[in-house]
Amino acid sequence: MKQYKPNKIKVPKFCEAEGFYTTPNRSKNMGQIKGKNTQPELKLRKVLWSLGYRYRINVKQLPGTPDMVFTRHKLAIFIDGEFWHGFRWEEKKNQLKANRDFWIPKIERNMQRDWENNKALIEMGYTVMRFWQKEIQKDFTNCLAQIAHFIDDK
Repeated sequence: MKQYKPNKIKVPKFCEAEGFYTTPNRSKNMGQIKGKNTQPELKLRKVLWSLGYRYRINVKQLPGTPDMVFTRHKLAIFIDGEFWHGFRWEEKKNQLKANRDFWIPKIERNMQRDWENNKALIEMGYTVMRFWQKEIQKDFTNCLAQIAHFIDDK
């Protein structure tokens, strides 16, 4: 797992006073992005439930509010959006054009927070599985198999 600096990355406030601007259309689109109950999450949850696996969703009492938690098996699952959680970040961050001074620290702080949450969950005895949304969409069977294998082997 990638190590991050112990100091929290500071993210500037996104406002015109800080020099960040957005078009009304972009603002509307960004405002419609879901943080939970995304299509990949719903697809995975529906199939797991139909196979008889029982879990809790969006457990706020755990670090990072995992998307799914199998409490008996101490398994926390996150389904991360590629943009928000920094998929291939070193390559992608150079492609950002608008508001780079906001987005680069924002995404890097998200990645740092993911690492901190993973660490806290592991210290609590949980196994953490993180899947990219595209991974769920393109290789669903493998993602499902990883979860089932972990639970069935416990």
